[in-house]
Amino acid sequence: MGKQPKLYTFQDVDALAKTLRAYILQCQQAGLERHNAFKVAVSGGSLPNTLAKALLDPGNGRRDDTVDFAKWEIFFADERAVPLDHEDSNYRLLKDELLDKIPEDLGKPTVHPIDLKYLDDVQEMADQYQEELMRSFAAKDSVKLPIFDLLLLGCGPDGHTCSLFPNHELLRESDAWVAAIEDSPKPPLKRITLSLPVVTHGNKIAFVATGEGKAGILRQIFDTDEGRSLPCGLVNEGGAEKVSWFTDAKAVKGVGFPKRGSL
Repeated sequence: MGKQPKLYTFQDVDALAKTLRAYILQCQQAGLERHNAFKVAVSGGSLPNTLAKALLDPGNGRRDDTVDFAKWEIFFADERAVPLDHEDSNYRLLKDELLDKIPEDLGKPTVHPIDLKYLDDVQEMADQYQEELMRSFAAKDSVKLPIFDLLLLGCGPDGHTCSLFPNHELLRESDAWVAAIEDSPKPPLKRITLSLPVVTHGNKIAFVATGEGKAGILRQIFDTDEGRSLPCGLVNEGGAEKVSWFTDAKAVKGVGFPKRGSL
């Protein structure tokens, strides 16, 4: 058996958030040492709320416990083809839950939303977002895949992550960095998403999954052969030891995979 992801579990979301903060700050430090920036991809769902709990905490004032948002470059792991103020927008969710609440002394991150000119042409939107990535990560012909310092992802009740859904043809996309989806199994139908190779190529990949509604799918992902072919399972397999799961006790009830309580 090859190297495996790490499954961290905590009594509740508050305890989870403390350790998630420490983990993100380790990744931030590594990014700053690597290229004086912290390049992050973020998903939607309940994740932005948990990120706010983790990152807006004042910390202890030490350098290694300080979020340096001015050095952050935030991309969206997936986004819905809707206006930025729409209730389905991942940008709006992150803005409402986290971005608008960042204290001035922590600096403001650089955020890369979708280009609204292409709401009616989701393939062009994906192409344009890929070009946005290229401007940050170097021209596509000079790097095969972008390497995010950290991808912060969620896990859907069907095992989807980003807008990569079970048994969908996009799971086989191997060339594009950003792919368009026009037939999402859950609304809204039109979205863009990072491709699976981009996700698994990240330096670090973190899933946040909380609540008893996640217990069934986490048992499947971690404890069954079928679960390995679900999108989250494919990230576990492709990312291996680079992948960390941050869960609360309710989400891993009945999961047999070995669990850890600290970094």
